[in-house]
Order: sequence, then C-alpha cells, then structure tokens
Amino acid sequence: MKKNRTYHKKKTVIVFGVFVCMLLGLAGRMFYLMVIRSDYYSEKAQELHERERDIKAARGKILDCNGEVLADNKAVCTISVIHSQITEPEKVIAMLVKELGISEEIARKRVETVSSIERIETNVEKSVGDKIRSYGLDGVKVDEDYKRDYPYEELASKVLGFTGGDNQGIVGLEVKYEDVLKGIDGKILTTTDARGVELSELGESRIEPVEGYNLQTSLDKNIQMYAQQAALKVMEEKEAQGVSILLMNPQNGEIYANVNVPEYNLNDPFTLNTDQDTSQMTEEEFQDACNQMWRNPTINDTYEPGSTFKIITMAAGLSQGVVDLDDQFSCPGYKIVEDRRIHCHKRTGHGAENFVEGAMNSCNPVFIEVGLRLGAETYYHYFEKFGLMEKTGIDLPGEAGTIMHKKEDIGQVELATISFGQSFQITPIQLATTVSSIVNGGKRVTPHFGVRVTDNDGNLIEELSYETQEGIVSSQVSEEVRYILEKVVSEGSGKNAAIEGRTIGGKTATSQTLPRSENRYISSFLGFTPAENPQILGIVVIYDPQGVYYGGTIAAPVMKDIYQNILPYMGIEG
Repeated sequence: MKKNRTYHKKKTVIVFGVFVCMLLGLAGRMFYLMVIRSDYYSEKAQELHERERDIKAARGKILDCNGEVLADNKAVCTISVIHSQITEPEKVIAMLVKELGISEEIARKRVETVSSIERIETNVEKSVGDKIRSYGLDGVKVDEDYKRDYPYEELASKVLGFTGGDNQGIVGLEVKYEDVLKGIDGKILTTTDARGVELSELGESRIEPVEGYNLQTSLDKNIQMYAQQAALKVMEEKEAQGVSILLMNPQNGEIYANVNVPEYNLNDPFTLNTDQDTSQMTEEEFQDACNQMWRNPTINDTYEPGSTFKIITMAAGLSQGVVDLDDQFSCPGYKIVEDRRIHCHKRTGHGAENFVEGAMNSCNPVFIEVGLRLGAETYYHYFEKFGLMEKTGIDLPGEAGTIMHKKEDIGQVELATISFGQSFQITPIQLATTVSSIVNGGKRVTPHFGVRVTDNDGNLIEELSYETQEGIVSSQVSEEVRYILEKVVSEGSGKNAAIEGRTIGGKTATSQTLPRSENRYISSFLGFTPAENPQILGIVVIYDPQGVYYGGTIAAPVMKDIYQNILPYMGIEG
C-alpha cells in the first residue's frame, strides 16, 4: 500500500508540474501577444473592422505659356454600394435605374453581389451624385472624384493627350508628365461591426488627397488656334488627307504650336474623327483606328522630306568645303549617275547657274553634284554630326527615328537621291530641329513643350532644362545658309512665303510617297524669320493634296499667312 501511495503521489506531482508548465507557457504566450505584439494585432483588428474608400486627388493642370488652362479637372462622383449595409434593396435598385440610366438587370446584379464594396458607375455628374445622396438610402455611397476636362476640346489634341477612367495619362503630355501631374489619393475610413455594418456613432475619418503639380508649357493657345485654322483651311481647299504645322523657337527648342489636323475631341477621345462605320468593326480594328487617330504625325511618323532636305546637303557641303556660294554648275534637266538618269523637276533644265541660284531654283543636279563631291562616308559623318541618326529627345512618347541606308549600302545612286531628300525617311520634328541647329549658329537644341512645374498657387517647383550641343556647324556656315535660304524666299522657289518688310528664309519641297505608281504627294515648306537672327521656325506638311501639289504653290502661302498674323502678336520685328 505504501509503495502504491508513493507512486500516485509522484504521478500527481508530475501532472501538476505539467499543468504549471502549460499555464506558464500560456501566460508567456499571452504576454507576447498582448504586450510585445500588441501593435501588430491592434492594426489587424483595425483593418478587420475598417472599410476604406479612395478620394481621388485632383490632377495637375496643363497650362500654355501665358497661364491659359489647356487641361483642367471637373468634379464628378463615383457611385458604389455596400451589400451588408443595404436595408431596402428594391428601393436602391429602382433609384439606380432611374438616376444612372442603367438596366434593372445590371442594377440588381450589383446590389445583390456580396462584396465589401461594389462600384456601380464612375464619372457621374456632380448634380446626379448630389441627387443620389439626397435619397439617404443605406448602403449607397457617393464619393467625390475628378474627371479630366479640356476646355478647348480639339485644340492641340495630339500634343496634350488624355487620361483614362482611372485618371491616369494615356497618350501625349498627359502620360509623359504623369509623375508631375498625378496627385496622391486620399481615403475615407469607416469602422464596421463583425457583420460589416458601419458603426455610425464612430463616424468617418479622412486622409485628405494631395493634388498634382501643374505643368506650364511653351504652347501659346492663340498661336495654336490660328495655326489650326490655317491647317483646316488648306486641308479643305486641297482635299488633303491631313496637314501638320510646327512652330518653334530655333534658339532654345520651345514649341509654340503643333497642329495635326484632323484633330480629335479630347473630351470624347473614343469617338473617331472620320466617317468610318464602327458598328461592323472588331474590337481590335476599333482600337487600331483609335491609335491611328491619336498619332502625332509630326513626331510619330516619318516621311521623305524632299527638297527641304537640301538645307542639310547645303550645310554639309559648305562645312566640308566641297562647294562655295560662287561655284558654277550646269543643269541640262537631268544628271546621269552610274546607269541612272535622275531628272530635275524642270525637265528642260536650268542651264548655267551658281550654287546660290541652284538653291533658289531647287535644282536637283546641283545638289546631286554636292552630294557626290562629299562622298558616302563623309556625308554619313555629317548625318551623325547633325544628330540625324538619333532621336531629338522631344518630351512626347513614341518619337520615330530616322530610316536610313546603312553606310556600307550607300552607293552613288543612293547618295545622289539622298542629297535631294529621297530614298530615306525622317520625322518633321527631326528636320525642324536639325535646320534650327544649322541656322541658329550651330547649336543643336532639344525640342520641347514642358517649361516649368508649379503648384496651384503658382509657386515654382522645378524649371525644366534640356540638353544642347554646340558646334554643329560654324557661325560662318550658318550665316551662309541663312543668306542662301533668304534668297530662296525673296527671289526663288519660295517666293510665295515672302512678306514685304520682313526677311524670311526657307525651302519648299514636293515629295512622292511610296509606292510611286499611286501618284500621291507630300507638299511642304520650312521657313524661319528674321533671316539674320531666327526667332521662329516653322514647317508646314500637307499630306496627299489633290490638284496642284507643289510645295511652293500650296504650302509656302500657308506659312506666309501664319507669319503675317502671329509675328506682330509675338512682337518679332524684321
């Protein structure tokens, strides 16, 4: 018996010890959870009982150079429902059908969806949101939001771009400067019980949104509007496929206007600006049509520049010393290169002429001769030196690069055609930028729209800066090129751009698109003023004009008209 009692006593002590250890372990665990990890589990509990809704931040404005608002914000609402809080589902469904114009089937599906929060519709007019709020129905949430608003609708549409349903930039400056323009969203926090019902006595807490910064651009609304009117006029008169106009400061790269008609309505960017029937389009076909409509041909598309490119051949030839202003040439109307007879636009020829007269006449044989004197390797060197083999770095997405022969593939025939602007392709912005560097004294500038970033009170946040490169050409070559191009306008093929009392330099072009058999042309004119110290440089490109298609006849007068109207406004003399 004594042995048996001793055994049970030991057993009791062991069991008691186990329980003590368990209690100590539990106490330690509770101490760990309640003291050491209290913050973590407090946050978890808060998350479990908190429901949050975003408060959209106002997006920064896009302004022109004078502070005119080109892209603004419009107050709208987002309508949502919380299933666990709805007490009168039929009334909610009827209200949504009536106020939002959605079908009863859709409304019922959303209301009956068991989720923490179900979004019904975004970008609802504020007046409609206020009316929905006035019903006072449980479980219906009306949250403030912002929708992008473009007060001038089609103005500079292919530059500004637009935003999507989530207020993020999609194309144009809107996406390029997304980090500047976007704000920081706020939040509305509410506390709920275990069933997800809001505890009204605890109210709501808010984390206020932070609005985005404003982007001030070099665009001038008035210049843009006038250039757009001029582009629409010539497009209608010539039944052209489209017209692009670029006006920039050749001294610093600031762009005053960039028109690409037909433009599209920024407040309705998914409605095509053509007469195409979209009802039969597949989703992919419709998206392709939209992408084509949103493209900026000045920057996104390449073309054969034609005779405006003779400015580059001229600058290369003068820089290399293979030609000077008094060099004599003879044009019989063609030049034979290897086995090819390459014609001048004047089939009967220009006869004897010096280099300046050859430029005034836009004589192909003269420039072919200059190109052949340079040789493929040297000419390619100037392509690289002038920056033609690199993108300009303009602050818009999707810039296209130059399409050029490989150096080893440039034979005599290719060199001849390149010298007067055929058999390769560049963008209009590349041509304008390169010519700017030639006529401004030799400084390669970066074309751009963005100038500075400010807050809503006008305080400067950042002054935007861009790369420049000196020594593209010498000051002497720059002066000679300006002299020649002023002669082209005052006495030569560009005389339709001449304005009495002003010195204008420029070059016309008429290039044929591929395939050549379709007889479609691109007419263009590039001009700058004052010729002795250029303050503004512009290029007009008319795509597939009908009837008379020569650049000197239809593109040069467009630039003349624009300059006559905007130069006094800009205060540019001479």
